[in-house]
Amino acid sequence: MRSRLARTLSLLVGFGVAATSAHAQAPGGPPPKVTVAKPVVRQIVEQDQYTGRFDPVEFVEVRARVTGYLEKINFVDGQTVKKGDLLFVIDRRPYKAALEQAQAAVSSAKARQSFSVTDLERAQTLSKSGNISEQVTDQRRQASQTAQADVDSAQAALDNAQLNYNFTEVKSPIDGRISQRNVTEGNIVITDQTLLTTIVSLDPIYFTFFVDEKAFLKYQSSLGIGMGQTQRGKGVPIFIALSGETKPTRKGTLDFVDNRVDTNTGTVLLRATVENPDKFIKPGLFGIVSMPATKPYQGVLLPDEAVAANQDKRIVYLVGPENTIQQRDVKLGPKVDGYRVIQDGLKGDETVVVNGISRIRPGAKVTPDTIELPPSKT
Repeated sequence: MRSRLARTLSLLVGFGVAATSAHAQAPGGPPPKVTVAKPVVRQIVEQDQYTGRFDPVEFVEVRARVTGYLEKINFVDGQTVKKGDLLFVIDRRPYKAALEQAQAAVSSAKARQSFSVTDLERAQTLSKSGNISEQVTDQRRQASQTAQADVDSAQAALDNAQLNYNFTEVKSPIDGRISQRNVTEGNIVITDQTLLTTIVSLDPIYFTFFVDEKAFLKYQSSLGIGMGQTQRGKGVPIFIALSGETKPTRKGTLDFVDNRVDTNTGTVLLRATVENPDKFIKPGLFGIVSMPATKPYQGVLLPDEAVAANQDKRIVYLVGPENTIQQRDVKLGPKVDGYRVIQDGLKGDETVVVNGISRIRPGAKVTPDTIELPPSKT
């Protein structure tokens, strides 16, 4: 038992000596290898992102404009329609009868008006020779004027009957995609009340989103939005990613800024027009818009792994003379093309440690492996 305990103590003592020896040899070893590179310096534009929704440029609620029984439906639910396509037919027979009655009333009124004109002309001739009194002439003039008014009234009634007759054919007022029918054939529809269906235009399509007051003031200063540019055709280009997409796939133009800040939310409505030739985007879909937050400028870019934290500061490590590590405080900006913008602290000509910063400390020497960063990381 004693011999086994003695061997165990001997092994522990030997392990401690070996560990102490290895630790003592580490400072004398070769400098650690790190990967270094020059920052990417190029023209950039910072981007801000907002969530918004697609809305149709044109949206129509198709309603009955006359009362009657729905006789025919001329479309398939969800199909694409053109302006002027016949969609619904309401029973036309009552309106055709009313139209014919109005036409007859116009003919009758015109006949009476023609007779009154002739009668007036006869009275005026007889009045010159003294064979008829001025009173009779005035009465016939009044009758002629009344007959003309009756013609005008009958013509207005005919126009109204013609209009109602035309309204029995419900046609598409816009190009777009139609929804489902809300009423089937045989049901009665009521003037201006019965919603038959809806139609939305798809190409182009609007994308609307809101920005806070502080961001809006920034955009107004840097990009001039909200200062009348949209009225002069100087829209700001933007890019939109649909739900589930990691990169924007749709390009649009920011061409409308609301004329006031919403006092309840402190936000401003912005709207972009987006081309949608394949009709893939539907109104109501969400998207993430990337819009320029600054004018183009020369930016200094580094990968995030090259940036370390020192309490509340952000630092990078530079390789100085004799491959000695130097620490530099930096101020970070947003990400652009996969890189982090260095807003302050670097000029762009420094040699920066981009990989292996956990193995170094200021003042230590390193063995640098120089690489060239690509212009874009994404």
